[in-house]
Amino acid sequence: MKMLLKLSREAIRYRTLYIIAILSTLLLTGINLAAPRVLSSMTGIVSSGVDDEGMKRIWGLTAILIGLYLLRILFRFLNNYLAHKAAWYLVGDLRTRTYDKLERMHIGYFHDKQTGDLMSRIVNDTRDFELLYAHMIPETITNIMTFVGALIILLTINVKLALITCAPIPLIFLSGIIFSKKVRPFFRASQKKMGELNGKLQDNLSGIQEIQSFGREEYETEQVNIKNFEHISSMLKALKISAIFHPCVEFISSIGTILVVSFGGYLAWKEGMQVEAIVAFLLYLGLFYAPVTGLANLLENMQQSLAGAERVMSILDAPCEIVDRENATPLENVKGEIEFEHVSFSYETGDEVLKDISFRCEAGKMLALVGPTGVGKTTITKLISRFYQPTEGKIKIDGNDLMDVTIESLRKNISPVLQDTFLFNGTIAENIGYADPDADIDAIMEAAKAANIHDDIMHMPDGYNTLVGERGLRLSGGQKQRVAISRAILRKSPIIILDEATASVDVETEHQIQKAIANITGSRTIIAVAHRLSTIRNADKILVIENGVLVEEGNHEELVALGGRYARMNRIQSTTFEDAKGF
Repeated sequence: MKMLLKLSREAIRYRTLYIIAILSTLLLTGINLAAPRVLSSMTGIVSSGVDDEGMKRIWGLTAILIGLYLLRILFRFLNNYLAHKAAWYLVGDLRTRTYDKLERMHIGYFHDKQTGDLMSRIVNDTRDFELLYAHMIPETITNIMTFVGALIILLTINVKLALITCAPIPLIFLSGIIFSKKVRPFFRASQKKMGELNGKLQDNLSGIQEIQSFGREEYETEQVNIKNFEHISSMLKALKISAIFHPCVEFISSIGTILVVSFGGYLAWKEGMQVEAIVAFLLYLGLFYAPVTGLANLLENMQQSLAGAERVMSILDAPCEIVDRENATPLENVKGEIEFEHVSFSYETGDEVLKDISFRCEAGKMLALVGPTGVGKTTITKLISRFYQPTEGKIKIDGNDLMDVTIESLRKNISPVLQDTFLFNGTIAENIGYADPDADIDAIMEAAKAANIHDDIMHMPDGYNTLVGERGLRLSGGQKQRVAISRAILRKSPIIILDEATASVDVETEHQIQKAIANITGSRTIIAVAHRLSTIRNADKILVIENGVLVEEGNHEELVALGGRYARMNRIQSTTFEDAKGF
């Protein structure tokens, strides 16, 4: 009930459509209850002998029946269409809201989530709301009204027979409660397995080249097959319980019908119950038991819908850990000075990544972060953008504590270029212009020239209208990196973050990227994470990080002269480069 109440608040914005649909449902129920009464009256006229007056009444009742059946068409249309319309609008809203919520979740939320599973929740699980609101709820209202209306009419026909009719009802409702408790865990597991299957498919289709390169097609097919039949197995367990429940309800209802027919015959024999009364009772008996037997289908569909709803609501109810403070102010007129004051950071698991980091980068300068893999360099860049928040200490931009400024205004002033460059499946112009939707082609070309990618683009068949493919598949690694740098330049943000921008490119491409970086050095604050020291030799300040601790600080010459960790890294890379040249 808590889940249903929560979901009802989601649907309240479409109350007009639902009110009309519900009114149509009530009127439709009234027509369904009235029609047997008219038929029984016609049966009574025929059984007592038809004369001229009787025929007039029959024709009048016939006209009433035709009118009722025509109205039933109208009200059934209004009920079905408006309920479906409201339900599908609700599904559309929930899909958008769920996606929007995921967009705003902190990066840590996604660490243990599969993309395919999240997609399944947005697309598949939200679809179950349509089943709930267009079928479950209207049918439940119809069934309750029909049940109550038929019961009242049966009581007016014959109280004793009506009470006999109600005898199986407690057993049916008890079995329904047991069924609900038993079946929902299996539907919940089925939805979860469907999400895992989608996750596996998404991973495999994204890594299709690796699968083919390593000859793992048969293995991955088997893994998909396992996930596929795990979902099927969970669904079959739920359907097995349903297959037991449905015939049990039908059997109990049949027992009720047998009791009614037997006892009705007895009343006709002993108490002289009239034929039209027995006919009316039998007609209403179908209306009385139809909602009860329909309970089986309603409960099955409702448990499936609620299992999907739980998965959607788990996203909508999840707390956003990184949000604006109540009195947060926009960050304006940013120059780009960055300062860390005794910053420490730990993940939710308790693993400490950064320990008491303090440094200052002046506006318009280039700051480089170097050190072994996994020591916290990328974490520092994510802290600057507030994708994470420090466990201790303060981070400031132009003297403003990041905790006191709005997230939107902060990120507007930062442009990232990541090692794993993501390009959307569109044209080169669209990908560069993504940073500034109002930019014209001239501005896009200027940014591309500054990133040393313009000439490459012009040699492509369609120039700036060249499609890059999914994730930029049609471009080389270096081209993707320079398109990403173009995107960052176009945004005109005072701070640019380069996270391993040259990690996976050849020497010539690295030189092109270095020239692109040189073109913007001095006009922007640049935070560069690098393993290749050649990329950051000209940085104004270099920070050496080891095990989450800042161990050395200075420019290239100062650190080489210091003879410490940086000098050793520089010596190893220089030796490797000379060996490679000789080879």
